[in-house]
Amino acid sequence: MRCVVFDLDGTLADTSADLLAAANAVFGAGGHGDLLGPADALTAFHGGRAMLRLGYQRIGRVWSEADVDAGYPLLLRAYRDAIAVHTVLYPGAMAAVEALKSQGYAVSICTNKPEALAEELLRRLGVREAFGALIGADTLATRKPDAAPYVAAVQLAGGTVARSMLVGDTETDRNTGLAVGVPVALVTFGPEGAGVARLQPEALLDHFDDLPGLAARLLG
Repeated sequence: MRCVVFDLDGTLADTSADLLAAANAVFGAGGHGDLLGPADALTAFHGGRAMLRLGYQRIGRVWSEADVDAGYPLLLRAYRDAIAVHTVLYPGAMAAVEALKSQGYAVSICTNKPEALAEELLRRLGVREAFGALIGADTLATRKPDAAPYVAAVQLAGGTVARSMLVGDTETDRNTGLAVGVPVALVTFGPEGAGVARLQPEALLDHFDDLPGLAARLLG
């Protein structure tokens, strides 16, 4: 069965505002106030530790990975407590998912968000049941761009890896496709915009309305 695997943050949903708020909660607890803003959305989609590193760089004092490790559990707690305050699905995302399913595709999610948080977010957004499988950062021993999480996301949804593709938004997603040997479509409506073309994916996706046709072209 053909299968389309989706990244979550920055691909299916714009989670940046809630992620940035969680990082700022960590900085605020340390007496630093908000260190990140909307212009840092791209960093937010690279994960909690990336946000903490950027904020610590702006404090203007010596910091280390030990500070990042100490702040990360606090960030996760703050994010869990306010996971869907500002988060929204990108326009057309679920219509595209349902269109693919109606055409016989399996659909699943492979994300580097911790599995429990991804499950909770999708439940809050009311779309968890639309996907045949979800693999998070800690579901397996490795995460993207390692091939294993992607392969699991395809197989658990009932798909065939050789007839699958990944829809994502970052270099991690591009490298995942290269590791598995499957085509990747990178969305251009994330914070990097058309700049993702520099990663030379098999396709660029400007709007989810175009995904069913794109999947048919890439997967036959």
